[in-house]
Amino acid sequence: MKYILLAVLILLLFGTKKLPELGRSFGESLREFKDATKGLADEDETKTDR
Repeated sequence: MKYILLAVLILLLFGTKKLPELGRSFGESLREFKDATKGLADEDETKTDR
């Protein structure tokens, strides 16, 4: 029930035309965040290997 209410609220706030754009930008942001955290983890591994 909570998810249905949340979905309706999001539709009311942003409208149907903006949702694909918001989803795309969220996906890109998440991908960049994952790449950055992977880069940090790789740096840590190389420091401990020395």
